[in-house]
Parts: sequence; structure tokens; C-alpha cells
Amino acid sequence: MKTRRMTKLALMTTVALIIFVFESLLPDLVPIPGVKLGLANIVTVYAVYRCRAWEAALVLFCRIVLGAFFGGQIVSLLYSLAGGTLCLCGMLGLRRILPARYIWVCSVLSAVLHNIGQIAVAILITRTPELIVYLPVLLVSGCIAGLFTGLCAQFLVVRRDVPS
Repeated sequence: MKTRRMTKLALMTTVALIIFVFESLLPDLVPIPGVKLGLANIVTVYAVYRCRAWEAALVLFCRIVLGAFFGGQIVSLLYSLAGGTLCLCGMLGLRRILPARYIWVCSVLSAVLHNIGQIAVAILITRTPELIVYLPVLLVSGCIAGLFTGLCAQFLVVRRDVPS
């Protein structure tokens, strides 16, 4: 890998990590556990549309692992890895059929996959299948957050394509 490309990936990971840590310091927007904007996903969505698949995966997984350490919540690593992996797989598949002007759609659908992955891990870890009733709340909040992060990422991708 060339130095320029590696530097770009490192910067994207750093920006995503800073956003993640900053967001974790903010008070919760709603009093429902697990509901947050996920602003670091702006970088992930951008990476999916502007980098190779393995590079976007590298940015995501580095951010998840480092975020768990910096955030002091190692237990959240499993939830984030499951949600992030499903989300990334969904985005990579949708990237092939959705052009850049529909990044927001990709982001919303990926947020749904992320929530499904997190609930699945929660059910497996706690052995409490009743947690599935929490899924609709997460799906609604995930769609709203996915729309916001998708629109932000779409703005960045389209902005990058405009000649200076």
C-alpha cells in the first residue's frame, strides 16, 4: 500500500474515532439505552463509497476496536463488531446498485442491519429472547440516525466530486 493511501485511511480512522469519543461525552438525546446518532458512521459511509471494500472495512474495524478501548467499554466491542459487520456487508452490497446520490438510502438500510446485529448479540449474550421487543424502538431511531449520517456522507462524497 502506498504511503499516501495509508495516510488517507489513517486520517479517516482518526476522524471517525474523534467523532465517536466526542459523541460518547455528550448527554443522551433520549432516555432510551442504545439510542444515539452514530456520527462516526459518516466516515464509514464515506469510506464505503470512496475506498476499496477492504479499506472501508479496515477503517471501520480500527475505529470500533480503538473506540472500545478509548471509550472504556470493552463489553460494547461485541455489540459494535456484530452491528458494524452487518452494516458494512449491507453497505458494500448496496454500493453496487445505489449511485452516490442515494447514499442516504444505503445508510438507512445499513442502520437497520446494525440494529439487528446488536439485538442478536444482546439476545445471545443475555439469553433473553424477550429483548426482541426492543428492536422496533431501535429500528425507528436507527432509521432517523441513518438518514442524518447518510445525508452528511452524501454531501461529502458529492462535494468531493465537484471540481474546485
